[in-house]
Amino acid sequence: MCAMARPRKPLLSTDRIVETARALVDAEGLTAVSTRRLAAELGVSGPSLYNHFRTKDEILEAVADSVSGQVDLTMFQDGRDWRTALHDWAVSYRAALRDHPNIVPVLARGPGRRPAGLRLADAVYGAMVEAGWPPAQATSIGALMRYFVMGSALGSFAGGFVNDASAYDPSAYPHLQQAHLLAEQQEKIDERAFETGLTALLDGLARQYEQVRRAV
Repeated sequence: MCAMARPRKPLLSTDRIVETARALVDAEGLTAVSTRRLAAELGVSGPSLYNHFRTKDEILEAVADSVSGQVDLTMFQDGRDWRTALHDWAVSYRAALRDHPNIVPVLARGPGRRPAGLRLADAVYGAMVEAGWPPAQATSIGALMRYFVMGSALGSFAGGFVNDASAYDPSAYPHLQQAHLLAEQQEKIDERAFETGLTALLDGLARQYEQVRRAV
């Protein structure tokens, strides 16, 4: 009678380390990630992680890049006009950051050497230049879009107001008598604010674009 084979542990891989680290960051924040904690979560010895990553910072960089890789870039390749493409990309970008808000401080440093981050920057810049924006302005557009989307992901405006009417003394805050209701509609308010700001930003760029095209 053959002995039953022992179940094998999943092989340690870069992807598995990144997925586990991302789950830790999502659940507990950046400080939760350490080689010791990751090794325990993965069921391996600490030194085995060093075959894939030398430091905690490298792991966090990889987690950040995995989030950048979730951003849809097809709108820059399928014939959409530059304004529609920027809008749709910003919505996808914000959705990725909203799903993984704790990694935003790492992403905010810029793409560095991260492949997905660099592909993202290349796609936006390339699409703007191809649409007729001068290179310097295309760079500025990429920067301002990143500022806008990153800023929207750093925290919730509506969620920053406590759900307690007594916190808003009408003698001190005469215009905040409904502020205690904001948190209950957090998602709706934040989505509307994002779309309002994005539309205003794109309207302004469209006016600049008309000037650019007239000058050609």
